[in-house]
Amino acid sequence: MTGTHAGQFLIDDWRIQDTWRLFRILSEFVEGFEVLSGIGRAVAIFGSARMGPADPFYGKTVDLARRLVEAGFAVITGGGPGLMEAANKGAAEAGGRSVGLNIELPLEQKPNPYANVRLGFRYFFCRKVMFVKYAMAYVILPGGFGTLDEFTEALTLIQTHKIQPFPLVLVGGEFWAGLLEWMRGVLLARGMISKEDLAILKVLEEPAEIAEYLIHSVPVQEPGGSCPDNTPRHGP
Repeated sequence: MTGTHAGQFLIDDWRIQDTWRLFRILSEFVEGFEVLSGIGRAVAIFGSARMGPADPFYGKTVDLARRLVEAGFAVITGGGPGLMEAANKGAAEAGGRSVGLNIELPLEQKPNPYANVRLGFRYFFCRKVMFVKYAMAYVILPGGFGTLDEFTEALTLIQTHKIQPFPLVLVGGEFWAGLLEWMRGVLLARGMISKEDLAILKVLEEPAEIAEYLIHSVPVQEPGGSCPDNTPRHGP
């Protein structure tokens, strides 16, 4: 086979793979919709996979998830270790729906044993749709790039009116202070965001006040209604 023919073969092979990959993507959406459509009022909790039981935020997260379940919420996490595990643990031990949306990664992301509703994803974007579609609030604990990714995506969707506003709670004022100061001192000062954009965020500290805030801020009805473009309330 000549170099030209070999190159064309590789291009055609990739095209075929991409076409069949669509079915894998579709299957992840279908399974996610079927499993989560009856989840009811839910709060998504995000945080570092690297903060274990010895970290004070681990205990806070267990307590918060327990309080949310007692208030009638399901809890959704990324299904992995660290603060995700803590949230699933608190929800499961309180007898509630403890959802873990695990992602296939070569390192760190191993399913924790406390999720009693489990889904596995190969694609981040499919998983992200499940979070934003079925959670009626986000609680963002200290975390790394993955946590920041989920946080800023929800912030962007609310800012651009692609979804209706819902509570975005940052937990730990000291941890988030530098980021918020940069947003105010650089983004806001240069006109890249507005004061209304920053008002989307709420910084809270303790599980009791977070739970109380969400109880009074999240609508009683289950996810539904419509966005400005007539899409589901919490989803593209």
